[in-house]
Amino acid sequence: MANRNTMSRIHEQRRLFLKWMAAAPLFGAIAWQDLSQKVSAATVGVANVYQGLGVRPLINARGTWTYLSGSLILPEVRVAMEAASRQFVDMFELQEAAGRRLAALSGAESGMVTSGSAGAMAAATAACIAGSDPENIWHLPDTSGLKDQVVMLGGRSAFDSAIRLAGAQLTVVQTLAELPSAINKQTAMVYTTWRDDNLQKALDITRPARVPLLLDDAAGIPPLDNLSRYAKMGVDLYCFSGGKGLRGPQCAGVLLGRKDLIDAAIKNYNPYEGAICRPMKVGKEEIVGMLTAIEAWQKIDMNTLNREWNARVQRIAKLVATVPGVSTKIYVPEEGNSYPTLRVSWDEQKFGLTVAQCDEKLRTGEPRIEALTNRNPSLVSAVDEGEDPKGEPPKDQLEIVSMTLQDGEDLMVGKRLREILSAAGSRG
Repeated sequence: MANRNTMSRIHEQRRLFLKWMAAAPLFGAIAWQDLSQKVSAATVGVANVYQGLGVRPLINARGTWTYLSGSLILPEVRVAMEAASRQFVDMFELQEAAGRRLAALSGAESGMVTSGSAGAMAAATAACIAGSDPENIWHLPDTSGLKDQVVMLGGRSAFDSAIRLAGAQLTVVQTLAELPSAINKQTAMVYTTWRDDNLQKALDITRPARVPLLLDDAAGIPPLDNLSRYAKMGVDLYCFSGGKGLRGPQCAGVLLGRKDLIDAAIKNYNPYEGAICRPMKVGKEEIVGMLTAIEAWQKIDMNTLNREWNARVQRIAKLVATVPGVSTKIYVPEEGNSYPTLRVSWDEQKFGLTVAQCDEKLRTGEPRIEALTNRNPSLVSAVDEGEDPKGEPPKDQLEIVSMTLQDGEDLMVGKRLREILSAAGSRG
């Protein structure tokens, strides 16, 4: 028995030694990075616009969350938006031209630039309820005499207030089997976030019923193929956020689909005075920025990008794996935000450190690091989402999302996370 325990300790020490050997080059890179930052701080002294306001910038390891300002716009987008800001233009003409360009890029009949995916949801709902009739448009959100039922296929969404504000009455169904009986003469639209085989099955139900289906795939780009995939499937309306993986303007998105419905959505939108979606303004800069972002993605090599993202989380994994008792897993989520993601795990009881406590230390430390956990300060506490709103909440886990990390930040995240876990592990 003693011999087996000795051999087990030897094997564990050998595994730890190999982990240290794998991480050794990264410790050297961290030391060089620390020295470079000290020299830069001493010699450059560049003022930071946010620090001047008393707001502390952060390293975003959580992903493209709106409350963390989404994503960083592509360099091409920044240049295009600045150029667009220098001239006046007729917004009706610009939105029409954008629709033609979006159609050419996506294969959809038409498109429009909106104030994010939520703006697209509101515009789509208004279009399906009021159409292009000026009287109906003016009366929204009063839907008297109009079809105003929206079927929420798959459950409620935290963003369905964008649908309700146009006057829609929600009917929630959880499964495809419930969908046919939920559709009636008052049904204006079916809404879903489903992107798998069930999407096609839903279309097989909504098409014969002549009810438009809106697919909300806010975080669906990348991959860029989704831009055209839904058009090929014949999805009536679908939308993406501009400020997430697309790295376009944070306050923009796109609505794509049938031309008659896009035309109606525009009539219910800015800059029309008296339209329900007038407050959801997008400027010339956002419209040009969105088109530029989509065009830029046509030239991006996704294989190269995925290798870069994967390398970031691999470096972090090597650093934290040198702490005894810490395990890591790299995976790519299937439902949106499909980037290489690192899950870091440890025995919370043995370490005397919960995921929430580790998250707080990352957030309140220096540098400020936001990681992905169950914590979501932007969610209204009363919201019930999804197929089983009364089910048990998922286990809290700490994850690092690669896409929103900038060059060199992976080493900073790995170093800080290793410090926190090492300190807790030594106490345990």
